[in-house]
Amino acid sequence: MEAAMSIDFTAGWSLVETEPRPYLRPGNSLLLTGHVAIVKHGFVQSHRGTKRRMALSRTNQTRDAPFTVDPQVRIGHVHLKVADLERALKFYSGVLGLGVTQRLGDGAAFLSAGGYHHHIGLNTWESHGGSSPPIGTTGLYHTAILYPSRAALADAFRRVLAAGIPLDGAADHGVSESIYLRDPDGNGVELYWDKPQQQWPRTRGGALAMFTHQLDLKDLVSEASSGVRLSSGPRDL
Repeated sequence: MEAAMSIDFTAGWSLVETEPRPYLRPGNSLLLTGHVAIVKHGFVQSHRGTKRRMALSRTNQTRDAPFTVDPQVRIGHVHLKVADLERALKFYSGVLGLGVTQRLGDGAAFLSAGGYHHHIGLNTWESHGGSSPPIGTTGLYHTAILYPSRAALADAFRRVLAAGIPLDGAADHGVSESIYLRDPDGNGVELYWDKPQQQWPRTRGGALAMFTHQLDLKDLVSEASSGVRLSSGPRDL
């Protein structure tokens, strides 16, 4: 059998040299001994004699499907530039309770929940003593920290109040309940929990229909555990 040879022909088509077998192949490929045949949608458009045995088959008969990422993909961590590492640690570890998993001197630290290597990275490599980005510039809008339950969010909210950290806002989005604040460097932070999916608002067609309604903060904080206190700050490694 002769080796196959592919030759570019016209858009959507290719010319392929192959062994002589006169039959219609699946996928709209026609092979005629001593002919070149142009085949489209299963019909012979034209053919003319030639010394070679060739088949003309359509390529890319169907458009490529849009790429969809693996459903197990997650946003792994956020790495922030901060002006003062100790000050940032007092917020992310001291107030929010994230554990320090590793620290690189005075330049960087990594924090997580549940023993993961890190969910939050902090560094001063390019930003020591720096100022917050001014309004009107691009960049991070906020880091969103997901809590497993409404009670866990309430505990975090109570600690934020005890630390005297002002809120930027609070909202019921239908799919979640959120409180918004800023870290010491002015970076936006969202603390939220997801409602069960069967409670998520949807249109008649099944699409998500998120909204922004007022969140009852007194009701939220009432779910906090008793005895929620501030720690003195993060423990260095």
